[in-house]
Amino acid sequence: MSEEVIRSLSVRGVSYAYRVLRQPERRTEPVLVLGGALQGMFGWPQLEDRLGPVAEVVTADLPGMGSADALPPGPSIDVLCAAILGIIDDLGVPRINVFGFSYGAGLAFGCARRFPERIARLVLGGVPAHITEEQVAHWRRASAHLGDGDTDAFATMVAEGLLCRDESRPVARRELAYRYVRRAMLQAALHSPHAVDSLQRALTDRPDFSGGLSGIPTLVFSGEHDTVTEPSRQRDFAATIAGSRFLTVPEADHWVVLERPEEVADVAVRFFTDRPVEAPAGPGAAGAGAVADPAWA
Repeated sequence: MSEEVIRSLSVRGVSYAYRVLRQPERRTEPVLVLGGALQGMFGWPQLEDRLGPVAEVVTADLPGMGSADALPPGPSIDVLCAAILGIIDDLGVPRINVFGFSYGAGLAFGCARRFPERIARLVLGGVPAHITEEQVAHWRRASAHLGDGDTDAFATMVAEGLLCRDESRPVARRELAYRYVRRAMLQAALHSPHAVDSLQRALTDRPDFSGGLSGIPTLVFSGEHDTVTEPSRQRDFAATIAGSRFLTVPEADHWVVLERPEEVADVAVRFFTDRPVEAPAGPGAAGAGAVADPAWA
């Protein structure tokens, strides 16, 4: 049975914390899970259950998120990457695996480019590699609602902006995911002291997805109906990473980790333990897996 440990750290005068589920019989390096701008250390039970038997699972309230202190003024990526490096050092391990989803994919990629020698493997999902001006305007309107104290309108706009609402596109657990995301955003708006600032930074302090990466085994995955950044754009991003693999998950949108949690976790476990990985089949499909995306290598 795993032991939960929560550790407090600081970086550049900013306090933050991380949580590790100890696994004495681990088969791979610890897995650090990085999520959206408003996600904290307790939002990943679906991954913890599957990754826990093979690795120590690490989650965090990074600066500006959850219980951590607010980020200092100015660009945040260097501070956040320094905080993540602090976690790796505090764990006392030479390298870790990183699972980065959505906003967290940008953080994970930024860390891999800054200190590649500390990253064993990289899994990036729902990569927001391309955001349109219309999307930015949508998020700004949502942020304005939050700034005005209209948390219901904020939560609704965020959920609608992150999920595919086109009924002609099949998405597993569509309404369940919508209710979950809306409720999570509402809770973050009500209880996170940094919600407005975190959202503003996610809009203005965009990660750099250019320049590529080499030397780190990397898997990029996308829901086939991702409306935040369409899968073809995520495939193009994956192609900038030497030797990377890309797959699409059927009947899922940007929130593929909620709609197809078992399949995503299984892919992550396999990749982090150097086992063969194949694209998941749709929920109603027969067999172990569907044909992978053409960019799968």
